[in-house]
Order: sequence, then C-alpha cells, then structure tokens
Amino acid sequence: MRWTILSLFPEMFVPLQTSILGRATKAGKLQIEVVNFRDYSTDKHHKVDDNSYSPGAGLVLSCQPIYDCLQAIDPEHKAHRIFMTPAAPILNQKRVIELAQYEHIIILCGHYEGVDQRVIDTCFDEVVSIGEYVLTGGEIPAMVLVDSVSRYVDGVINKASLISESYLDGKLEHPQYTRPRVWQGISVPEVLFSGNHAAIQKWKDEASKAVTEKFTKN
Repeated sequence: MRWTILSLFPEMFVPLQTSILGRATKAGKLQIEVVNFRDYSTDKHHKVDDNSYSPGAGLVLSCQPIYDCLQAIDPEHKAHRIFMTPAAPILNQKRVIELAQYEHIIILCGHYEGVDQRVIDTCFDEVVSIGEYVLTGGEIPAMVLVDSVSRYVDGVINKASLISESYLDGKLEHPQYTRPRVWQGISVPEVLFSGNHAAIQKWKDEASKAVTEKFTKN
C-alpha cells in the first residue's frame, strides 16, 4: 500500500519510520512518502497562505500550491484523496478497514486557519476527523490514519491480532493479563487457567460487555 502525505512540516513524520510501520516499510508492505507542498508554490517567497475573506484571525492555505502538488503526484486522480480536518465525520474502525483496500491514499494535512474550500471540493474524495477537538495541524491526525489503516494491510501484522480488537463488533476488548500470576496482591482471573475454552470465552464476552458499558455511557 502506498501513502503520500502532503505537509508543510515533513520532519514531524519520523515516528512512521519506526516500530511496526518501519519494519513493514523495509519489507516492502508499505510505501510512505511525505511531500512538502510549499515546494510547488509559484510565489517568489514560496508563500502558501493568505488572509481569509471571512472576518477572523488566522491565514488560509491557498489552492495553487496544493493543486499543483496533486497534479505532479497524481495527475489522473487515481489515488484516494483525504483531507484531515475536525469539520468532518469521525474515523471509526469500519472505515479504517474499508480504507485498507485502497492501493494509494493521498492525505493533505491542513494548518493555520484552514484550507480554501474550493481545492477541497474539487480535488479530494473524502474529509476525515479523528475526534471532536482541534489540533494545531493535520500532521498528527494523518499519522493516526496511516497507523490505523496500515495495520490491516496484508503482511503488516499477524492476522490473528486483528480478530478480537476493540470496535470490530461494536464492543471494546476484554482486559489482558500476563505473568506474574499475582502482582501486588492482584491475581489474574482464575478462569483463565481453567483450560475450559467455553468458560474462558464466556469470561471474555462478559468482560468485554462490562468494559463497553463502562466507557461508552452517555
């Protein structure tokens, strides 16, 4: 799977070169490139933003550098293009799994007050938010998207690890335990040592339901 990230701050994406994603990239399962769209500005000072026509503070990213960058990278619009913004549907696990089916995804990271809506409307396929809050830019949301989706690309992680994850069936995952059996006076649930697979599965289901009810109450 190929990712192309358009950002004014490429240096922020070092984390994508480490751990599981770093290994997957070296193995050829993922291709992650970060492009500074400032390089495509036709302004003599490489300016990429301007004052908003709407009253208020902050600068707005202009259409030209973003459009020209996209034309250079994906002239026939074959990639699926996503703009990260808080003013969008919130990413969920269902959409994560769907996005993993694309061969090439381009992500635009917004910054400052926003992006000229015309380039979003004409050049992008989807807008995505990672939550009901505002960050200083789209770089961290872009990393969240790359990480969450890449886990479902074949060969990135063990498929068995994806079977009982949180949110797959509308529930949160049950608690996990490891050695030692007793830590600071707290014991691992006895049923997990019973060897009774039906009883263990029942415990998992009940624990998952309890966690879901605890953390999803309105």
